[in-house]
Amino acid sequence: MKLAYWMYAGPAHIGTLRIASSFKNVHAIMHAPLGDDYFNVMRSMLERDRNFTPVTASIVDRHVLARGSQEKVINNITRKDKEEKPDLVILTPTCTSSILQEDLHNFVNRASIEALADVILADVNHYRVNELQASDRTLEQIVAFYINKAKKLNCLNVEKTLKPSVNIIGILSLGFHNQHDLVDLKRLFNDLDIEINQIIPDNASVDALKDLPKAWFNFVPYREAGLLTAKFLYNELDMPYVDKTPMGLTNIRQTVQDIQNILNKLKCSRNYENYLETQAKYVSQAAWFSRSIDCQNLTGKTAIVFGDATHAAAMTQILSKEMGVEVLWSGTYCTHDADWFNSQVENLCSKILITDDHNIVGDMIAKTEPNAIFGTQMERHIGKRLNIPCGVISSPVHIQNFPLSYKPFLGYEGTNQIADLIYNSFTLGMEDHLLDLFGGHDTTDILNNTLSSDNNITWSKEAMKELAKIPGFVRGKVKRNTEKFALRKQYSCISLEIMYEAKENINN
Repeated sequence: MKLAYWMYAGPAHIGTLRIASSFKNVHAIMHAPLGDDYFNVMRSMLERDRNFTPVTASIVDRHVLARGSQEKVINNITRKDKEEKPDLVILTPTCTSSILQEDLHNFVNRASIEALADVILADVNHYRVNELQASDRTLEQIVAFYINKAKKLNCLNVEKTLKPSVNIIGILSLGFHNQHDLVDLKRLFNDLDIEINQIIPDNASVDALKDLPKAWFNFVPYREAGLLTAKFLYNELDMPYVDKTPMGLTNIRQTVQDIQNILNKLKCSRNYENYLETQAKYVSQAAWFSRSIDCQNLTGKTAIVFGDATHAAAMTQILSKEMGVEVLWSGTYCTHDADWFNSQVENLCSKILITDDHNIVGDMIAKTEPNAIFGTQMERHIGKRLNIPCGVISSPVHIQNFPLSYKPFLGYEGTNQIADLIYNSFTLGMEDHLLDLFGGHDTTDILNNTLSSDNNITWSKEAMKELAKIPGFVRGKVKRNTEKFALRKQYSCISLEIMYEAKENINN
């Protein structure tokens, strides 16, 4: 646990609450002080969901600190059980309330005696795991609880469906374009003639989890949530799973081939080669667009990629393999998944960065000066400071990344969305160039500070006027290079002569 004004992944209790609020009729009780109870506002603002089960905060105040919180927590659980009649109540502390070191297991056991609903305690270490790890673990815990409960009651449904079927695991609230991706995943499985048995936790009922074994296999589109659940079902019920992300033409092909291999092993012969060829040729526009005259503008362009492990790895593969863009470096803030990420991108970029420190990421961007950035909202802010365009491809995100319009990143429609994002990100700034050419009004501000050169160098009026004449889409880079040259030569004020000297130095 550390104090920071920016985090790529939130605290553990947010991951638990995302899972709980995704299920239908599951109520979360958060044992927390005032200030930690912002989830309902965040969820309703970003998702713009008409109907979701809100989280109840069991507030830790001065009275609790004096007398202990056992009675208050138990009363909140039993009260919500009577008012909401949930199927499951899940209790979670926060990092702050965990300091009290109370016996929450005992609270849950006592509340279970009175409550009609099932009551469990979120089994995560709030000091050692982040939001993504906690969501993965909480989903596994809930699924394991109801699978084991069904086994005890002898009502676990293990008879397979007549037609091939799948469970989609890991679609949850506040996920990056999750609802849009789900539409395309449904289309993909429909095209493959595979029925969808269940989608969890999105709008799923915990009472229906006993029917998960009916599916022929499980599908995990995002590594950040669902992989532990798929591994549990494989170990307990011998259910195979596919954990490839169908993002980009190459990954879609690999995903479908993995599904085909599973079905063939289960004595259901399938050959999807014609389907893959048809979709890549006529549905996805990305393949021909990457070879079109428009994309020749991307020749020699460079990019960096940073985000969660799933999206950053897939985007690196798309840029390098499908669009022919040089990836200077690729990175992820999922430090717990570093080995997998390294294996996916090690031959596709010059350097790999594994860190959850946004300052290190910002310095790397400033040092390498790519033509475009593909990252999170933090990289977008960094790009604004450096005048480098950025396409957002991963959480953490802003409300603009929860569009009402249909914008998937997975599946064949997702390939079109990504191709647009890449092309528009690289061509961003040409408007300023055209305004300069045709005498328009260039409103791009000259950058006074950059991440790569934090200094006290001043510019003469003549040099500033000359700098303003440079097209906006390269002005920031020219300014940074000139300041670097001035620092190296120990100049304190940049004049016209020093600008020209810096230019000659770069050309030589």
